[in-house]
Amino acid sequence: MDKLWSPWRSSYIESFNQEKKSNECIFCEAVKENIELNNSLKVFQDELGYVILNLYPYNSGHLMVVPHQHVSHLSDLSKEEISEMMGLVNLSIKALEIVMKPHGFNFGANIGKAAGAGIEDHIHFHIVPRWNGDTNFMPTLGEVKVISQDLVETKKNLRKAFLEVLK
Repeated sequence: MDKLWSPWRSSYIESFNQEKKSNECIFCEAVKENIELNNSLKVFQDELGYVILNLYPYNSGHLMVVPHQHVSHLSDLSKEEISEMMGLVNLSIKALEIVMKPHGFNFGANIGKAAGAGIEDHIHFHIVPRWNGDTNFMPTLGEVKVISQDLVETKKNLRKAFLEVLK
């Protein structure tokens, strides 16, 4: 069996709570961000949730779907919130297909620290575009992950695609 390791993520996960700049959750802060600003990684916002680029992506286009409500477990979300989150996942996948043309996706949630959640107090769902052969020697030998596109450029392209999908 092939294995995809990302050991650089453990430093981020372990250090996150130690380096908080604010007492507020970063996902709760992002709800208030102006989506039009370049320093915001938010790509799309709906009534009960939003879509944001991951600042520490596994691959280019790594998105997270986040409910506005600050809860740690899937069972804490209402039926309406769950429905909207899955709608945002579907919309995100369609936008990623337009912009990045991946061969597949990883989709899921890390619920709890033991499951790998870097931010365990606010549930969120990851969508990682994947391409055949997208792993290479850089993470193994150089402890470096190559992300081929600037996050701001990715955001601009995805915002256009979200609007195209919604037409």
